[in-house]
Amino acid sequence: MRNKLSLEEKLFIRDFGMNLKALREERNLSQTKLEAIAGLSKNQVWRIENGEVNTTISNLKLLAKALEVDVKELFDFK
Repeated sequence: MRNKLSLEEKLFIRDFGMNLKALREERNLSQTKLEAIAGLSKNQVWRIENGEVNTTISNLKLLAKALEVDVKELFDFK
């Protein structure tokens, strides 16, 4: 398993996080509230939104359900 991410991958993770934040804010949810609804651990949403973590597929499903969007909407960014 490789440990280093390319710049392109880091930028994609950052952009994903920015989109997640926008979706969360459109729904007037705090990070803490989204974590509670999705069943994620403390500060996990902050870490994802700030590109600190390359999250899992299962977390994507939980986030999409909590935001009431399809998983593909999490990736709807340029």
